[in-house]
Amino acid sequence: MFVIIGYVVVLGCCLGGFALAGGHLAVLWQPIEVLIILGAATGAFIIGNSPKVIKATLKALPTVLKASTHSKARYMELMAMIFDVLTKVRKEGLMSIEKDVEDPHNSPTFSKYPTVSHDHHLMEFITDYLRLMVSGNLNPLEIESLMDSEIETHHHEAEVPGHTIAKLADGLPAFGIVAAVMGVVHTMESVGRPPSELGMMIAAALVGTFLGILMAYGFVGPLASLLEQKAMEDTKQLECVKVTLLASLNGYAPALAVEFGRKVLYSTERPTFIELETHVKQSAKK
Repeated sequence: MFVIIGYVVVLGCCLGGFALAGGHLAVLWQPIEVLIILGAATGAFIIGNSPKVIKATLKALPTVLKASTHSKARYMELMAMIFDVLTKVRKEGLMSIEKDVEDPHNSPTFSKYPTVSHDHHLMEFITDYLRLMVSGNLNPLEIESLMDSEIETHHHEAEVPGHTIAKLADGLPAFGIVAAVMGVVHTMESVGRPPSELGMMIAAALVGTFLGILMAYGFVGPLASLLEQKAMEDTKQLECVKVTLLASLNGYAPALAVEFGRKVLYSTERPTFIELETHVKQSAKK
């Protein structure tokens, strides 16, 4: 929704300002210039990226129209779920969660938290490390190193669409210049026509530069920034899980372990100590 609102503001201010200055909006309608710019940019995008990067980018683009799922309520549910699991381990031993870990979709414990348990990648991260905890005695430092490596890999992959779109945005002004130069060449070969016609042709050529810059900084570039922000949010939830599980491995009680996880959250989504304590206790009673 905010993306669409932003686009409306960009277009409204640019086109409105042009019209208020006495410009004729019809002059800006140059489909051939758009074809040259977008066609060349698409070709460069295909040339410069591997099939898996193209696929990941196309898959990520629709997410920019969706609101962020990483809200305070989601994080509270995540920490309540981990608290529930760690409490069960503390009372009944590590082997008590073996069935939950092996089949999380049918686990009574995980099913109490549908928002989190439906996130496949997050659940895979949680269950993989719970499985390692169940498998035997572990060195927390080694587990931490392994977690860091996996989180780094995940973050690198999540950043790829944003970086790809950013590079595309960087190239659009140049393709706008290409379109403008081609328009000027066409104008020069038409010397001899009436000055009014030549003026229209020069105006059409200059629109290419305008469109390239507008698309880069008003439309495509902001998408790259938004995708990078979403990648950071996805990484933050993994860091929250990591810190909580490591605290448990180091011998802290579940209530303190989730407090460790709470501390790494962004301030905009971080619940207070009382909010989290009340929520996890209520969730554990269900």
